[in-house]
Amino acid sequence: MPRSVNAVASKARKKRILKLAKGYWGRRKNVWTVAKNAVERGLQYAYRDRKVRKREFKKLWNQRINAAARMHGMSYSVFMGRLQTSGMILNRKVLADLAMNHPAAFEAVVKKL
Repeated sequence: MPRSVNAVASKARKKRILKLAKGYWGRRKNVWTVAKNAVERGLQYAYRDRKVRKREFKKLWNQRINAAARMHGMSYSVFMGRLQTSGMILNRKVLADLAMNHPAAFEAVVKKL
């Protein structure tokens, strides 16, 4: 018997990868093996960097809170410690937004501590 090839599935797989490679430069967008490698690497970076983005934002929020707290004569660690003991439930994202866009509200939080 002749060997049967599932052309439908293999074509669909290649089409899916080449669609993901749309916008790449040079042979990365239209040559199967090059595109497959580029897309696989890109998906690995995307997976990894979704976690890195969360890390980066937390660092940014901490820096903004620290800068605002120091303007009111307090370090970041002292501010966060007092915030925990006071029982106020505000996360870093909200505190950083208050520090940047609503300094009066941030000052009210500092005075409440």
